[in-house]
Amino acid sequence: MTAPPPDSGATAAAFPAPAPAAPAGPLAGVLDHPLVRRVDALAESIARPMRGIAPLDRLFYGLSAVGDHGIAWHVVGVARALLGIATWGGAVELSAALGVEAAVVNGPIKWLFRRVRPTHDGPRPHGLRTPRTSSFPSGHASSGMFAAALVARRSQVRWPWYALGAAIGWSRVHVRIHHGSDVVAGYAVGAVLGAAANRLLDRQGPQRCGRR
Repeated sequence: MTAPPPDSGATAAAFPAPAPAAPAGPLAGVLDHPLVRRVDALAESIARPMRGIAPLDRLFYGLSAVGDHGIAWHVVGVARALLGIATWGGAVELSAALGVEAAVVNGPIKWLFRRVRPTHDGPRPHGLRTPRTSSFPSGHASSGMFAAALVARRSQVRWPWYALGAAIGWSRVHVRIHHGSDVVAGYAVGAVLGAAANRLLDRQGPQRCGRR
């Protein structure tokens, strides 16, 4: 059988043209600033020697996995209610607030940038889901700081919650799913949204989402 000419419809069907890249967001130009590049380079220089160390890989891949959809923080809310540290209403409130935060970050904020995620062609030591949303800012980092602010609001010791949120955010650099600047921006966005949420909750009553 004679092979079809290079420009035939059969060849086009067998080898479809690659899909065009998604257009950059309206504020994507901000990410070309030299400071952003320096932050990315610094984060990568810190993360690179930590990769391949089995305990650290297990830790950060695990944190990255439980950070998906705020799973870690929903578990924290339920655990605090079971232990009598906080109310069940507080657990529901935390989960609902995380849902609103995720909608804001993964919707309009990420749309403004639509940054491409870091490329990683090599094998990963552990399986991990790679989201299709914009890389900037990191949703894991944002939800980590946001939830930490809400949980710490009624905790006697606050720093462990922020440490957990920071570690979940950093895990995204370790697993090569986010640039360092994505995580830094996520921390900032989460902190601002968390402060706003706490002010709103304070107006609604000091006992909601609080200690008994």
